[in-house]
Amino acid sequence: MDTATDNQIRSELARLGLSWIDRISWNAPAPILYQEAVARGEGLVAVGGGIAVSTGQHTGRSPNDKFVVRDGTTEDTIWWDNNKAMSRHAFETLKKDFMAHARLKNVYVQDLLAGADASYQLPTRVITEHAWHALFIQHLLIVPPAGTSAQPKLTIINLPSFKADPARHGTRSETVIALDLANGLVLIGGTHYAGEMKKAVFTVLNYLLPEQGVMPMHCSANVGPKGDSAVFFGLSGTGKTTLSADPSRTLIGDDEHGWSANGIFNFEGGCYAKVIKLSKEAEPQIHATTEMWGTVLENVAIDPVTRKLDLNDASATENTRAAYPLSAIANASATGTAPVPKTIVMLTADAFGVLPPIARLTPQQAMYHFLSGYTAKVAGTERGVTEPQATFSTCFGAPFIPRDPSVYGNLLRDLIARHGVSCYLVNTGWTGGTYGVGHRMPIKATRALLNTALDGRLEQVEMRTDANFGFAVPVAVDGVDAAILDPRGTWADGKAYDAMARKLVGMFVKNFARFEAHVDAEVKAASPITQIAAE
Repeated sequence: MDTATDNQIRSELARLGLSWIDRISWNAPAPILYQEAVARGEGLVAVGGGIAVSTGQHTGRSPNDKFVVRDGTTEDTIWWDNNKAMSRHAFETLKKDFMAHARLKNVYVQDLLAGADASYQLPTRVITEHAWHALFIQHLLIVPPAGTSAQPKLTIINLPSFKADPARHGTRSETVIALDLANGLVLIGGTHYAGEMKKAVFTVLNYLLPEQGVMPMHCSANVGPKGDSAVFFGLSGTGKTTLSADPSRTLIGDDEHGWSANGIFNFEGGCYAKVIKLSKEAEPQIHATTEMWGTVLENVAIDPVTRKLDLNDASATENTRAAYPLSAIANASATGTAPVPKTIVMLTADAFGVLPPIARLTPQQAMYHFLSGYTAKVAGTERGVTEPQATFSTCFGAPFIPRDPSVYGNLLRDLIARHGVSCYLVNTGWTGGTYGVGHRMPIKATRALLNTALDGRLEQVEMRTDANFGFAVPVAVDGVDAAILDPRGTWADGKAYDAMARKLVGMFVKNFARFEAHVDAEVKAASPITQIAAE
């Protein structure tokens, strides 16, 4: 930086309380950040030019260490049953200690944008102590056009070397993610996991946008040649990234979007794809990014001598990731925007083997399943998980939902009704039995079913009513083995299927009890237990 620029950014950081910084890198381009990360020993250069980094003990998010400052701004607007509170006093103490910790450190500052629709953009400044974190967030957010600038409305300070003191800061551990929504400031400490930064931005947008009539969504999105856009809701491991990366359709984004009167728009400018056991044949576009210059490879196994990657090695974590700009995908949208969606797909990985590979939902059923946010963990993915476990994450993203779920559910219900959107539930999980007995739903069949849904053909086929959930399931679809469409018939023991189905229905009903006071009678009637009783 020249002297004038250096003085300007130092003055801006000083207003935050960040003084006595040793060296500042401000808006460095990717090649410089890459070079710095390698020179500082932050990662290894992999075959193809990616940079392989380790996040240490934190190989995923730390939701139990995430806090929202409770004050006059947030007291009546935050869903406190789902969000941990931090007092204003504790936050100000934490902030003071953060700033003191940063003294005499090198910092990397990136001024970026969240939101491809200029009407709803959130100018975001990210300050990190690691070059690879700056490279990561430059990939994941949107780089402003050359010669433009905007005053940050959100600032994130990420200092992995900072350790919180539970007694002093009111935290649970030495790790902390603290959001001061009133002042647009996020402090992240005690974790190297880069995903905390992007999800902090998403949480803030989930707080701000509903007041502007915009529906924030934890979903991927793509659009067909006729402008027929689609969104794919889903939790980690359900296939959001994989299924939206369709060579025949334009990719809008793989994780976070908004739905406004203008249509849908990506919050981000990059992708953060899970790459464990990634198949070059099944997912060629995503696989190619692991061999591409500048891709940040989190916790991916690498041979320190040959620098070859082993995507099948889960010794560090099942949550291995690749972060890359959208431009790395050949058919990605240049604008990050698309028309109002024609189709909504809700993805679930049902490890109980009960749900059909695809089902058509009424608007009321769509709201029921959106609020439920069901998927299932399988044995081996987390310590202590020895058999399938149901996971209900409301709005398909409970850790990032600051407001009451009814806020998002009502927004989605109104948008579906206004635009006549077709809604589907797609099971990318197991068929023929539970996890360990059956097998994973063939991706070829899933893609074929999705294609018939996205082009409207699925609206024309014969449907049957599912005996357990009451939604409509196709009887036959061209190009798909009809046997897979009836999950009961794929089990060796039909009675065992019935018992498992009753168990899963019970889990849905028990989970949804917490929402019943906040939804209308039509949505309550979409409960599987209600529909079974009506048979």
